[in-house]
Amino acid sequence: MKLLTLNFLTCAIKTCKTNPASFPLHPRDAELEIVEADMNLPFLRNILPRLMWEELRGICGELGLPELPATPPTPADLVEASNAVHGSAEADEEEPSQTAKDLHRILLETCIQEGKLVCGACEHEYAVKEGVANFLLPGHLV
Repeated sequence: MKLLTLNFLTCAIKTCKTNPASFPLHPRDAELEIVEADMNLPFLRNILPRLMWEELRGICGELGLPELPATPPTPADLVEASNAVHGSAEADEEEPSQTAKDLHRILLETCIQEGKLVCGACEHEYAVKEGVANFLLPGHLV
């Protein structure tokens, strides 16, 4: 389960739907795995405005990952500034900045393989096994 997924998940228990503490779910006892993937700058540019930055920073801190900057990067921060004049074919290829590489590593290559996700409101735990979170609730919580 990629860390990017945590940006879209909240507790499934009905009573937590209106509680702001139910987002984000907090990883606990997480075993992380790095799964290398090709850099996708257009995807990073498009997902950037949709990221809940403060929550993502908190999750990175909880997992012991490198600290993210206090303010989210802009799309311009994702490419290297180049003063060299390139031919037309080379100018179309943008070189990702270190910021883009770090963000790509955290969001798209870092995966939770085992562990649990815990709701900040009700403390319900969702198991993560083999990279898949189980959001099925027992009957008394539905």
